[in-house]
Amino acid sequence: MKHILITNDDGYESKGLLALIEALKPIAKVTVVAPSTEKSACGHSLTLTRPLHFIEIEKGFYKLDDGTPSDCIFLALNKLFSKEKRPDLVISGINIGSNMGEDITYSGTASAAMEAVLQGIPAIAISQVYAEQGKSIDAFGYGLAQESIVTLTQKIFDNNFPLPERKFLNVNIPPIPSKQCKGFKVTRAGNRLYAHNAEVHYNPRGKEYYWIGLPELGWMDTKGHTTDFEAVNDGYVSITPVTLDMTAHKEIVQLQEWIDV
Repeated sequence: MKHILITNDDGYESKGLLALIEALKPIAKVTVVAPSTEKSACGHSLTLTRPLHFIEIEKGFYKLDDGTPSDCIFLALNKLFSKEKRPDLVISGINIGSNMGEDITYSGTASAAMEAVLQGIPAIAISQVYAEQGKSIDAFGYGLAQESIVTLTQKIFDNNFPLPERKFLNVNIPPIPSKQCKGFKVTRAGNRLYAHNAEVHYNPRGKEYYWIGLPELGWMDTKGHTTDFEAVNDGYVSITPVTLDMTAHKEIVQLQEWIDV
């Protein structure tokens, strides 16, 4: 039986994580290592300034005390698995909320997949988009996300992982019931419109503090391209191939000419 390592960035008690486990257990052996608390938007961070501890919740299910999603994958692959017996696939999610466009750089969910492919393990990050602060999740649950990840996982197991090394699949699920989904669409990452929502508050002693808010899901016009946002908005499951090479290859010649002037 194939072996899947699972993590997320919403914490080990997340309904999305539990839905992912439920979906995959019938088709593979599952090991779970998830953060003990929510680590949304932590990016590809590793914990270097304090010790970390595995806490076993049940057989094959661990929380990493105050660890990030990248910590979970790094330590799981190096301490729970041997070099001779590695997982066949890493899946991160099901994230509560989208991870599209440049949000991939913030995402703890996507970063866990990044860490996996850096360690040589194929990986998928999967996120459930919602329309209004989780209302679509309450209305439709994770049924479409579960069906989608089982389909993709089985396709990988029956054939092979479709990407070369240091690349992973970033999957976003539209906020609709399964019967309304139009299928899968391969996309590129869109360009997000970012707001600057930071609320000012005061503690009981009058000291000012700030709380970063959740921006609206806005996107730049991308006519002529099939982006993750457009696909989800049109009722498709978006699958974006993501590479860890962040070089702006098209600008190399132009930059060299600028340097040489």
